[in-house]
Amino acid sequence: MTVSSAELGDPGAERLRRWRLVLGGDAADGTGCTLTGRDAGMDAALTSLYGKGDKPQTAGRERSAGLGASAPSVARWLGDIRTYFPSSVVQVMQRDAIDRLGLSTLLLEPEMLEAVEADVHLVGTLLSLNKAMPETTKESARAVVRKVVEDLEKRLATRTRATLTGALDRSARINRPRHHDIDWNRTIAANLKHYLPEYRTIVPERLIGYGRASQSVKKEVVLCIDQSGSMAASVVYASVFGAVLASMRSISTRLVVFDTAVVDLTDQLDDPVDVLFGTQLGGGTDINRALAYCQSQITRPAETVVVLISDLYEGGIRDEMLKRVAAMKASGVQFVTLLALSDEGAPAYDREHAAALAALGAPAFACTPDLFPDVMAAAIEKRPLPIPDTV
Repeated sequence: MTVSSAELGDPGAERLRRWRLVLGGDAADGTGCTLTGRDAGMDAALTSLYGKGDKPQTAGRERSAGLGASAPSVARWLGDIRTYFPSSVVQVMQRDAIDRLGLSTLLLEPEMLEAVEADVHLVGTLLSLNKAMPETTKESARAVVRKVVEDLEKRLATRTRATLTGALDRSARINRPRHHDIDWNRTIAANLKHYLPEYRTIVPERLIGYGRASQSVKKEVVLCIDQSGSMAASVVYASVFGAVLASMRSISTRLVVFDTAVVDLTDQLDDPVDVLFGTQLGGGTDINRALAYCQSQITRPAETVVVLISDLYEGGIRDEMLKRVAAMKASGVQFVTLLALSDEGAPAYDREHAAALAALGAPAFACTPDLFPDVMAAAIEKRPLPIPDTV
């Protein structure tokens, strides 16, 4: 018996409909379900991307993947998937279309950029195509990148500033604070042994306080970012965080990107879009050279945090890289190693180098954007980093 999607009403029939959408309608799929209306449109959009072009069906109809070679057909498909699926699914399908069907070059056309759903992964793709973009496309590409960057700043900036401002204040603790500078939480914790039960109070023998926020620079932060192709999402997030840190007067922020060459983009930190278009995703990796440059810029090691964001596949001199990390830590630098700064988890990475850095007291781990402010706060306060349990 053939069941039409319009006739589905009971749970069993709904399961058949879902299996039909998953299986793609081969004659042997066993569902006996015919799709109509909106369901047929969804199926056509899925078929264009995930169809099996190399296996004709026994009934004579072939389900083949392909969106055609023209921008108009792709733009129509992009419009269809935005009609049928939620934004999170659209972003996944766009990513798959770029990977599976080789549609990257079509993103060089302005009308295509106006049709896509902008997200971090799309920005990474656009940055990798930056050098090949015609001038007519660059403004459209910048508009897409700016939209994503502004959305990220809205989500991340307030909490980052609040978390780091508190960390900066606490890192400036003083031994004889004035009353309004007393850190009461720390003071109470340090004096619990002086609790007087008969008076139900604590008599503090030692006050702990911190200075109020000032306009002077308290900490130096160096973000050292691997711009190899696998680090695209990390480059986007790090550029946004770099701009947020640079907006805080009490933190002096330097942003350095590298492959086999090293580029200092600090003077562009007021606009993370300029930073991103100053990167060049892809190419080799020379971590040692990048760290040598960062080391040369450090003037106050005891007040400096260096954040290396890399998958640690070193193309330079491995032993020299490790010696530089050891030297920086010995001088008082807080050194943080992040395998990724994204929501994707840890990428493939060099486990031998990660183990060597951990032995130096700089454990390498992947960090989500939401965790990054807490990691930086811990580094500023020189306390253990909040390393995820999955490491």
